[in-house]
Amino acid sequence: MNWKAILRHETILAILVVLALVVLAAQSDRFFTPENLLNQGRLMTEVGLVAIIMTFVIATGGIDLSVGSILGLVAILIGVFWQNLGLPLEAAIGLGLVVGTLAGLFNGFIITRFGVPPLIATLATLALYRGLAEGISEARSVRGYPDWFYVLGQGQVLGVPTQLWILGLVAILAAIVLGLTSWGRATYAIGSNETAARFSGIRVDRVKMAIYAASGFAASLAAVIFVSRVSTTRSDMGTGLELDAITAVVLGGTSIFGGRGTIIGTVLGLIMVQALKNGLSLAGVRGDGTIVLIGAVLILTILISNLFHRDGNR
Repeated sequence: MNWKAILRHETILAILVVLALVVLAAQSDRFFTPENLLNQGRLMTEVGLVAIIMTFVIATGGIDLSVGSILGLVAILIGVFWQNLGLPLEAAIGLGLVVGTLAGLFNGFIITRFGVPPLIATLATLALYRGLAEGISEARSVRGYPDWFYVLGQGQVLGVPTQLWILGLVAILAAIVLGLTSWGRATYAIGSNETAARFSGIRVDRVKMAIYAASGFAASLAAVIFVSRVSTTRSDMGTGLELDAITAVVLGGTSIFGGRGTIIGTVLGLIMVQALKNGLSLAGVRGDGTIVLIGAVLILTILISNLFHRDGNR
């Protein structure tokens, strides 16, 4: 681990985030209002939950493209379990979380037991899970959930959206695990050199399967919050979510080759992406212009970080 390089990247990103917030606030007087900021917190929670665990996945040198499809599948299953099978909503949510976790575990099983590259394995399950969601839903949506369910996606605790408390708790726990435990050290070791990690006694396959299972669980939890926030279920929920999550993780300094990355970097990446989307929209920039600018910021941040990283290793 080159901690100096990571800290440099995070420092650069933090400075860029502050600059972006100042510039965007100057473009619209609605940007820095409490209502807008809290609403943006609501909107980034689903991506944030997935991105936090995606940090572990990418730090091992892997990738999970199926998270958006898992979200869509679990969202549909919650509605089906509750409305069609007559299960209590609490049980439907619990079963949905189990299914999503097993879907992630299945990804890990394919990757570790059959040696399929993560990109190919999760690209295949992306199509598989999305197809299951569309087949089960039959283009129908489920509405009319009880009022208590909407607290997760629309309620507040102490004036802060409920899902932001959940996101904050998950981020803190993930930061502790990745930065301060043997599990986190194993994650970095696998990403740096998987063969060496095996010879060091690390149970590489077990760690990988657990991480992909956690990725599936995070997508499932995001599905529950998403359904609560929008009050309905559709099979296309979560489409493109994996790209937003990967963008935040890579922008946050996690190496796509593995062995490097932090949760704080991912959180900064999330804030940057969401701030640009919202601020540019308030400033009247069209959606395609926002995408171009986010891509430019991603490239600029990585280039600057690589320059510092190269200089630090001379």
